Amino acid sequence: MTDILSKDSKDNKIYQVSTLQALALGYSRAVISAGELLKEGDTGLGTFEDVNGEMIVMDGHCYRADQNGNVTVVEPETGVPFAAVAKLYGEQQFALKDIKDIDSLRKELTRKIEEVFGLNSMHIVRIDGEFEMVNARSEAPYRSHHITLKEVLGRTQKSFIYENIRGSLVGVYFPDYLDGINMPGWHLHFLSEDRSKGGHVFDVCIRDGTAKADKISNIYINLPEDAAFDTYALKQNLKDEIKSVEQVCSAGT
Repeated sequence: MTDILSKDSKDNKIYQVSTLQALALGYSRAVISAGELLKEGDTGLGTFEDVNGEMIVMDGHCYRADQNGNVTVVEPETGVPFAAVAKLYGEQQFALKDIKDIDSLRKELTRKIEEVFGLNSMHIVRIDGEFEMVNARSEAPYRSHHITLKEVLGRTQKSFIYENIRGSLVGVYFPDYLDGINMPGWHLHFLSEDRSKGGHVFDVCIRDGTAKADKISNIYINLPEDAAFDTYALKQNLKDEIKSVEQVCSAGT
């Protein structure tokens, strides 16, 4: 099912804080506050200063999943080093049923954006439904400078599995040519229906769900202004490094 809603052209953008490349290399200082971020979008994901948990932005609220997957609403002044948000309109809507794993979900989402000729565009998606399983992670804060995200997660990350749970996935899609600005493909975070559990998604099994997605053709990147940002060599090839932090890691579990 497709239901096209009107969207103001000025809202057809992803607002991004810093770059994934900078975060992967260890730049986890606050760039803006959570309150400022919510002025730019009502749906999205990211993390917090010193990589203090996983961020889920949904319905105009900013949630933090802590190291144990417990979720709270963050204070407006909370620092944000990396995030990507947009205003969700649900221009494309469709059902998802019996999705066995995250690879199957990514393939189906990609098939859907191909229908609107969107592989070279950005997309925001929200999936509400009943989940047989969600394999997720989050982490505790680690104050550092030039210590990579992979190292930080190796010290503080915990993973957990939610079973037979209702909730929502929030995700962003970036095309391959934006690698380094964000992660190519689909990046997904989970929030339970009762807003008590969540995290970065490694794997998922969906019994029944409804997706709302928007194709986005503009991006605004708010880069850090402090001098320390220029000490990071952002031209490095970090594809393997970034891919590794997307995968299940036994450390800290």
